[in-house]
Amino acid sequence: MLRLSLPSKIGLGLIVAVVLIFMYAPLLLVALNSFNAARIASWPIQEFSLTWWGAALVSEPIRAALLNSVVVGLGATVIALLLGTLVAFALQRYSFFGKQAVNLLVVLPIALPGVVTGVALNNTYNQILEPIGIHVGYFGIIIAHATFCIVMVFNNVFARLRRMSPNVEEASRDLGATPWQTFKLITFPQFRSAFIAGGILAFALSFDEVIVTIFTAPPGVDTLPLWMMNQMARPNEASMVNVVATVVILFSLLPVWASQRLGREIGQRD
Repeated sequence: MLRLSLPSKIGLGLIVAVVLIFMYAPLLLVALNSFNAARIASWPIQEFSLTWWGAALVSEPIRAALLNSVVVGLGATVIALLLGTLVAFALQRYSFFGKQAVNLLVVLPIALPGVVTGVALNNTYNQILEPIGIHVGYFGIIIAHATFCIVMVFNNVFARLRRMSPNVEEASRDLGATPWQTFKLITFPQFRSAFIAGGILAFALSFDEVIVTIFTAPPGVDTLPLWMMNQMARPNEASMVNVVATVVILFSLLPVWASQRLGREIGQRD
């Protein structure tokens, strides 16, 4: 076991403290500025108020942007759960020509810069699909987000499937269970935690996406991150952006906590 001297412990503690302050002090500043009574955010805060919280609560553009983010996130997550799980089963359970190429193609979207994915999809929608009469519209954002959300589900489910023993499934089939019964009662419960964790991460990734959304969103459609980015160009609206950012920070704790909880459950089962 590695033992550190007292000066080393103090030095390491100071480094950790500086890193944590650097990471979380800006988030605290955003939260404090959401209560700033001034129209233009400034520091130090002269007067605290709930004015901007009330304005954000009744803002129709914020409600519309939030609804768009939730709808797009849920749509992309459903697609990712379905396709990501199917691909994970195909690559883990079967051997076929081009298996490694398929694995690479599934993971590639998360490695590509968002601007490249956005430009590619924008060109596909506008130069290939629309000329032949296919207008993807709002559904185009969902498809765009699903391309990289699939990776979140695939990675979680694939990793879990690799650690599962096939003996229990074989015993279930030997006892006369149908393939669907085996999947429902034996297979799915074993990778359910990874399935849910992948879905949570996929939704969080979609909810946060900006770059791809810029290139694929129809005119007049804003997701919440896109609305925040647009409003930051207007100094008078910065306080409302701080309110929305504070709410997002608070709600972001939920998927992080849930994914960690599910991760611990997976570790305990193993």
